[in-house]
Amino acid sequence: MRPFIFKTLRIVRNNKVKSALLLGGTFSIVSAPVYVYNAKLSPQIIGTAISRTSRAGWTVVKAASLFVINTRGREDDAAYMSRVHTSTAQMICDMCSVNGGLFIKIGQHIGSLDYLLPKEYVKVFKILHNEAPHSTLKSVKKVLTSELGVEIDQVFSEFDDVPLGCASLAQVHRAVIKKTGKEVAVKVQHSMVQEHSKIDTITIEFLAKLVDKVIPEFQFDWLIDAIKRNLPKELDFVQEGQNAEHLSMLFTDCEFLKVPKIFWDYTTRRVLTMEYCRGGKVDDLQYMKEQGIDKNVILGYLSKIFSQMIFVRGYIHCDPHPGNVLVQKDANGRTQVVLLDHGLYQTLTDEFRVSYCKLWQGLLKGDSEQIKKQSYKLGVGKHYGLFACMVASRTWEDITGSGMADANSELDVGRLQEQAKAQIPEISQVLNFVPRQLLLILKTNDLLRGIECTLLERNTQVSVHSSTWPGTVYTLLRPINSTSPRVWASQSSFITRIMFASSS
Repeated sequence: MRPFIFKTLRIVRNNKVKSALLLGGTFSIVSAPVYVYNAKLSPQIIGTAISRTSRAGWTVVKAASLFVINTRGREDDAAYMSRVHTSTAQMICDMCSVNGGLFIKIGQHIGSLDYLLPKEYVKVFKILHNEAPHSTLKSVKKVLTSELGVEIDQVFSEFDDVPLGCASLAQVHRAVIKKTGKEVAVKVQHSMVQEHSKIDTITIEFLAKLVDKVIPEFQFDWLIDAIKRNLPKELDFVQEGQNAEHLSMLFTDCEFLKVPKIFWDYTTRRVLTMEYCRGGKVDDLQYMKEQGIDKNVILGYLSKIFSQMIFVRGYIHCDPHPGNVLVQKDANGRTQVVLLDHGLYQTLTDEFRVSYCKLWQGLLKGDSEQIKKQSYKLGVGKHYGLFACMVASRTWEDITGSGMADANSELDVGRLQEQAKAQIPEISQVLNFVPRQLLLILKTNDLLRGIECTLLERNTQVSVHSSTWPGTVYTLLRPINSTSPRVWASQSSFITRIMFASSS
């Protein structure tokens, strides 16, 4: 710690920056225990909470301060700025790895924001997609015994020691049900994740207040609201099972979507037992090549599935990162998309879907007045131009030029990232303004674009909502009983116009 402080103070030339560093660092270390104490946590975890909160607070202040200090006057030196971005990102990523839990989940999302953050942050945080912490087998068996009420060998005749995959909140093991011989995947919550989730929520709220003190232009109320609203849902595996069954019911006639069956006799709030599905991750191009799976077909399927979810069903899976999306061929040789992890869903109101449909109509046609009108309806106000760029992953010039329905419309990631660097405070303000149901759609868009970035050449990539519009029409134009006539009329007209715009 001391070498860092001395090195920092030698570099500082501006008294205001020095004061901000010292004040912010002191505030993070001193106020963290007070903040945690006021949260009224149980005595058993208060020590861990203080440690995690202090670590996170100090790291954020240190990273932000060093960035300001080291980049002053050198903003035009691209190579130097890239090195500073990388070191700053690594500092924060290391803290996320040590803290684990919710910090891993947030870090994984940062690793998907190719179109919003400098490439150095995306590259560093992508590591967290493959390095989530895992629980010991002893810990897993303890949770299973506690939840199911019997020893593990009385329920499963086989239970693999090595997990199939690990995530921030749980890990999954292959097993065989003793009574039926059915091969299953058992998702087991990490033993301390419930307690750590309380700590992490407090810590993120603390960090948001800390950033607000140091940099008032940044607003993170939206993040706090999202965490408090969504984390309890993701920690309830009974709710996750119900979400999976509801999606399966909505997509009964969709042969290319597979949702694992839930085995309720072996499912609790902390254990989820489901059908075991073989397949490869959606970003595993080598697996797809070996299995003869066309990546363009997969992209089309994803477009149809998620367009149907958003515009027709009003019920959307909000965590489609590559680990939650598998591809396979079924017993009849048909290519399928397998959706896993159904813990986080968003239900969309009719009014919202109409406005969002019309917003996309404006984006695809380059109609700035329509974009402005619908953005105001969605609560964005004067930031409608920036909001449009965030939704479409295009610059404003590209959107209002030929429109996104133009077959020649290409994604310039470099320009988007450069513009995003200069507008991060404004982006945080936009996220504070938009309806909370839109936040998860934006997250879903980011994750799907990350998949597209792998499946397609980056410079010719188009949004999941516009890449295969003509191909999605047959799915979207079918009458849906759950959609009101007023909404359906609006959607049908909207989609029909897109079809003609896209194919002209």
